Amino acid sequence: MTLYWAANGAMPTTAALSPVTTGTAIKTLLQIATPSTQMIRVVEWGISFSGFSAAAPIQVELVQTDVAATVTAHVAAGVQPYDDPGAPASLMTLGTSATGYTATAEGSITATRYGDLQQIAPTGQYIKQYPLGREFKVPVSKFLRVRVTAAAAVNAYTYIVWEE
Repeated sequence: MTLYWAANGAMPTTAALSPVTTGTAIKTLLQIATPSTQMIRVVEWGISFSGFSAAAPIQVELVQTDVAATVTAHVAAGVQPYDDPGAPASLMTLGTSATGYTATAEGSITATRYGDLQQIAPTGQYIKQYPLGREFKVPVSKFLRVRVTAAAAVNAYTYIVWEE
């Protein structure tokens, strides 16, 4: 099994990864689409915000859904091997209704399953590492999302590390 990593932006080269605004309505910041042949095990995920004053907490969800958000598509370079730099490319599905970031439409979800749920200060950050053997599993042909709902917009970084 190999670990892979993706964040909510295009993989940076000469400039740093650009954070994404949360907005004030529910918004998917990062989405991973499992193919019809491979489930994943989430081993870690995290999020941080750029707020500079205390305010209402941001609702943050790690959620499995049955419907994709419309996102900016990740390219293969944006989904990187994490533990083995020589590993083959991830099997996750890429595209604007698959693996990507910064949703422009959430889609009409009919079923969800939570992997984590937090309220995080807009000046804060959160990292979750699942205990070995207790990872959050996402079945084939589903979508794993990091969604946020904020009272006031701030910029955010988020990432997911998974095993396939």
